[in-house]
Amino acid sequence: MIPLEMMPPLMFGGLVVFMLVGFPVAFSLLAVGLAFGAISIEMGYFNVAFMQAVPQRIFGSVLANDLLLAIPFFTFMGAILEKCRLAEDMLDSMGQLFGKMRGGLGYSVIIVGFILGAITGTVAAQVIAMAMISLPVMMRYGYHMRYATGVLAASGTITQLVPPSLVLVVLADQLKTQTASADVGSMYLGAWGPSIVQIALFALYTFILSRLKPDWLPAAPRDENTLSGWPLWKQCLRGIVPAAVLIFMVLGTMMAGIATPTESGAMGALGAVILAVIRDPAFSSRDKLVFRVGMTSMLAALALHLVFDKEGENLAAPIKLALQAILAVLFAAVAYLVVRAARIRELRDLIVLSYQGTMRLTAMVVFILIGSTCFSVVFQGVDGGRWVEHLFTGIPGGWIGFLLVVNLFVFFLAFFLDFFEIAFIVVPMLAPVAQKVLTPVLLASMGTPEAAASAALVWFGVMLCVNMQTSFMHPPFGFALFYLRGVAPKEVKSSDIYWGALPWVGLQLVMVLLVAIFPATVTAFLDKGVAGAETAPAGLIIDQESMGNEQWTQPEQNDEPPQLDFGTPEDKPAGEKPAEPEKK
Repeated sequence: MIPLEMMPPLMFGGLVVFMLVGFPVAFSLLAVGLAFGAISIEMGYFNVAFMQAVPQRIFGSVLANDLLLAIPFFTFMGAILEKCRLAEDMLDSMGQLFGKMRGGLGYSVIIVGFILGAITGTVAAQVIAMAMISLPVMMRYGYHMRYATGVLAASGTITQLVPPSLVLVVLADQLKTQTASADVGSMYLGAWGPSIVQIALFALYTFILSRLKPDWLPAAPRDENTLSGWPLWKQCLRGIVPAAVLIFMVLGTMMAGIATPTESGAMGALGAVILAVIRDPAFSSRDKLVFRVGMTSMLAALALHLVFDKEGENLAAPIKLALQAILAVLFAAVAYLVVRAARIRELRDLIVLSYQGTMRLTAMVVFILIGSTCFSVVFQGVDGGRWVEHLFTGIPGGWIGFLLVVNLFVFFLAFFLDFFEIAFIVVPMLAPVAQKVLTPVLLASMGTPEAAASAALVWFGVMLCVNMQTSFMHPPFGFALFYLRGVAPKEVKSSDIYWGALPWVGLQLVMVLLVAIFPATVTAFLDKGVAGAETAPAGLIIDQESMGNEQWTQPEQNDEPPQLDFGTPEDKPAGEKPAEPEKK
């Protein structure tokens, strides 16, 4: 008979064996969960009724989760923008703007990577697009190959951290406990500080390297700069202004509380289609007229709302009628541009390919979620939550030791697992422990225990997001390096790509250290006393009481069936804890 305290580590071991064999992660999670569920039923740790939680959580917390709808919207938006020449125009104009100084192309790649990260959200598209455009130019100007490949790969992974990152959406969905949660808006607000600091670190490294090794990062020849003055700035603004408008549509509306993450993602997908249309060579003068009419009507509607709807007062009937007419014109212009996108053959083919790529990624995420749900239910049923808490709360050094061990653990997991797999397998287990350990650290700065608990989850999630960037960068399994190898010319050696990535991995680890030491880089943008106020959604609630430093003890066994609670913590009377499933 297998002792109860050995079941959680055995489940982890079984999962590792499956993945080493090469079995897909989603089905490995499902197989291990069902296998250990059957073993636990046979051993009497719980009965068959306990496994009813698996389908209920799959349909209630996965397939019916509105938050996860943001993933296909953001993916589709990034796929559309990948092919609409936005990156090419921005890199060309930025390269001419900074090309006169040493390392200028490096600065342009870092800045464009940051801007594209805020509108695409996909590493593959960003690395491939920037490498195909910038790498030949950097090679022609004589940039050292290790720096050129490293800055391209690192700038592509910035999109993992810059909102609206898919990683932040997934982490917000997984960072939930019985008493607190990290909502998407708070995750996005918390990620802006580390994003800006990381860009500054990359630029500082480029500046120092250009002074220590000027022959590695030469200035572009003056005859290569075809534009200067206002024409150059005009070309830069042509790429930056539409991107800024799209970023406001996606992030501004969500952070201002106007739209939910799913609604913001839908607006971003629609905005990406419109941006692709207006940048297409087939965009005619009549199309431009319709676009200008639509933009004018949008500005007019915004002006009417700001002038006549102050402090939430109701609009007068004539003003309301005028606003409805203006919005009708706006919707008609948007509908025309969408239809125009479908009538342009090349753009229509691009949209079809974007749909297919979005469907593949969404299906992968859903299957991993289904497998991780089965795994986590059985893991909690064999007291896996207590085991994880006992394992990590016993680490010496308090919250500093906890963060050190967790970040090292995630860093080494990233050698073998994708960020989706880490988020779905590891993060739900660590979230309760992180809340317990990190909440006291933020209590003084956040004001209330509730705000400190939610801010602790946001801080922990952003820190993991910074850490998981390295999964795309460190050799030999970094996907960004694979993408770069696939589009780089034959004269670029694989050794240059791998060695060139190492300094940037070091900079990302420095960023992890800065976020851990200075939590204000994340929490400074959160509302004090309000951060992450929403509570965990309905789902299987299994009470995991704090074990402190007490010794692990096997719970008493009886013949009663387990009592499951699928309600939310708010449904409980004050002072009453959710019922813990009893073990048979």
